[in-house]
Amino acid sequence: MLVRIYQPSRNAMQSGTARTKGWILEFPPADARELDPLMGWTSSQDTQSQVRLRFDSRKQAEDYAKEHGLDFVVQEPHRRSANVRPRGYGENFATDRRTPWTH
Repeated sequence: MLVRIYQPSRNAMQSGTARTKGWILEFPPADARELDPLMGWTSSQDTQSQVRLRFDSRKQAEDYAKEHGLDFVVQEPHRRSANVRPRGYGENFATDRRTPWTH
């Protein structure tokens, strides 16, 4: 079984980087999901695809996979560019703006 080890990205609705420092080991779905004809829900007999193990470091996640005989693939995280500068609301009204602020 090929498991995936990755570092989660931040949520699009958050500006901080909380819960993005650790690493996650995730099992792939073994079976396809089935559609329930009466309720329209999707279900599966595979409970292992619901398991997401959290680790403090990449090495810990890799060691766990090796210890349990799991083949793994590591997805490297995308890094933010260094030239992004945080700005505040007050900078909209700064006198040294290149263009005047308008609605």
